[in-house]
Amino acid sequence: MTFNPLKITTLSSISLLAMVSVNLSAASLSGLSQYKGSGNITQGLAKTIELNIFECKSGRSRMAGIGEISDSKGKVWTVPATNHFTTAPKAIDLYEQCAGITHSSIADVNQADVPLVVVDPDGEEITGYIFADNYFELYINGKMIAVDTVPFTPFNSSLVKFKVSTPYTIAIKVIDWEENLGLGTEKNRGKAYHPGDGGFIASFSDGTVTNEDWQAQTFYTSPIYDLTCLTESKGKRMSNTCSTLGTDEGQDAFAVHWQTPNNWMTKEFDSSLWPQATLYTEDEIGENNKRAYMNFIDKFSGAGASFIWSTNVVLDNEVLLRYTVK
Repeated sequence: MTFNPLKITTLSSISLLAMVSVNLSAASLSGLSQYKGSGNITQGLAKTIELNIFECKSGRSRMAGIGEISDSKGKVWTVPATNHFTTAPKAIDLYEQCAGITHSSIADVNQADVPLVVVDPDGEEITGYIFADNYFELYINGKMIAVDTVPFTPFNSSLVKFKVSTPYTIAIKVIDWEENLGLGTEKNRGKAYHPGDGGFIASFSDGTVTNEDWQAQTFYTSPIYDLTCLTESKGKRMSNTCSTLGTDEGQDAFAVHWQTPNNWMTKEFDSSLWPQATLYTEDEIGENNKRAYMNFIDKFSGAGASFIWSTNVVLDNEVLLRYTVK
């Protein structure tokens, strides 16, 4: 989620929420007949299994928790998504307030110190500049390159280096984190349950940029208050007619989950049925006041890159991106 000002939920309130176990009621189960899509439906707040996976040493950050929730068939889902934040190598920060890294421009960054991940020993060395709202995990030809250093807030931007031969496939998991686990919302703008929005933009030194040629598939959508607003067509999982308004009565919202393929990040994975990414402007994403983005804008929109996401940048919270560089 992206909305400011930051408001940190108290430990006591999150602990209380973690104790709540929400199951689908009989009425809700009967209402599932309204849903005609291919996803799996959950309802209500997830059980917190990790209160916060990120420590902000300098400044303020939202609690980045992990939860679990069962769908109507008993399958357990991790929310906001399974991730490798605590185990994978971290990207280098261009800007990250919690770590005290506040470069004013790319000229202030010592790019020579960025670790190089070798995918192909005889390949080209490529530098990537990344801004994710909120979190990303980057793979090249199925090899983990790096993950974001901040899962939720404050906003940061990142730098990576890898060596690879063309053609190669970029695969990225992006997560719009949530404060109310399983509900896709946070306390914001005067509402207890307010959906935020995502957004991802990147450019690479070989000329590759995020644009409409990338693919973006949705794997977790929430909050949904009316299941009839969800549709699917030609690989697109759409929620464009669903409400994106904040509310104080969002504790019973629905969520839709799709199983992530095990090999989605590999070069061999067939994503031919995935939809193309949807483009968003800087104003739509709301990054014009964020230094983590604006201080390096020459490496983002200035390099020809566009913000991308799935068809719904507000409600779609876990999105997988793919692009093959030829």
